[in-house]
Amino acid sequence: MDLNYVEFQQVDLGDEFFTSLKQDYGEFEQWFKKKSNNRAYIHRTPQGNLDGFLYLKREEESINDVVPSLPAKNRLKVGTFKIDAHGTKLGERFIKKIFDHAVHQGSEEIYVTVFEKHVGLIALFHRYGFKQIATKTTANGIELVLLRKMTWDGNSLDENYPLVRTNGRQFLMSLYPKWHTRLLPDSILTNEETDIIKDVSHANSVHKVYLTAMRGVDTLGYGDILLIYRTSDQQGAAHYRSVATSVCVVEEFRNINSFVSEEEFLTYCTPFSVFTEQELRGFYKFRKYPFVIRFTYNIALKRRPNRKVLIEEVGLNADQYWGFFQLTKNQFKAILTKGEVNESLIVD
Repeated sequence: MDLNYVEFQQVDLGDEFFTSLKQDYGEFEQWFKKKSNNRAYIHRTPQGNLDGFLYLKREEESINDVVPSLPAKNRLKVGTFKIDAHGTKLGERFIKKIFDHAVHQGSEEIYVTVFEKHVGLIALFHRYGFKQIATKTTANGIELVLLRKMTWDGNSLDENYPLVRTNGRQFLMSLYPKWHTRLLPDSILTNEETDIIKDVSHANSVHKVYLTAMRGVDTLGYGDILLIYRTSDQQGAAHYRSVATSVCVVEEFRNINSFVSEEEFLTYCTPFSVFTEQELRGFYKFRKYPFVIRFTYNIALKRRPNRKVLIEEVGLNADQYWGFFQLTKNQFKAILTKGEVNESLIVD
């Protein structure tokens, strides 16, 4: 199911999903009704049951109801966030939506308050670089204040997501349209700004697994950057229809033969893959795609430079193999400029 961006008044406050929030926050029902015209992301199970709710709010003033207080900055507040996770990527999808909004509004920081008892939620935020910097005390009890600065801190890819550090290697990797659509749904192929509101696919998540047989990809390692290049959809000349769309960062490369069993392979791929179990079993059985790449999906280019631009304006070699090849740092940065990528996302 997709995430839907709806007004509060379209959501049933009497739903059992909200019981714990009512127990944690005595004023929750009154607050919820006051927000009737505001919007939040919701998610429902295939059976129609509510299992995710996310409300985001832009703040620029100082925060004085926490200890220590926080000076005025352009912040994104995670106002309400609850999921009933069942071993799915739901939490990750909401996290990605939080970062999508932070990037869109140029937030310097993101923060959330959460009770210490919500261990799973805290662990999710910690994974993506949130750190406790204060506490908030109300009639409801003491909450932890977790904050994430939108600057590079440490070395972990997850903790710095969606920032991309260019001190390593950069590669162009091509995808056929059928795989591109399933893996990277935000990278719509128009000249319109990527829509941060619409959750265009169940595949809208931070982590991905891709299988391929392209020569050269077996050199990939942790931290390598992938510029994703979508090949022509055959609706016109490749010179104009093939485009650079996205920036991803490699977490791990594995050969399919490194898995000791089909079940180990499925366990590794399934949480991050848009392939069906049947497809994955077929991949393992026939070894048609022996190279397994796990990566984070960091940036969708606002504008997608086509093959013509990449050759004539960036200087890529028209005669080389365009399936996979290394870019120079200058070429990579030139493509990001052509793609109108937010400069704050790129760290030297």
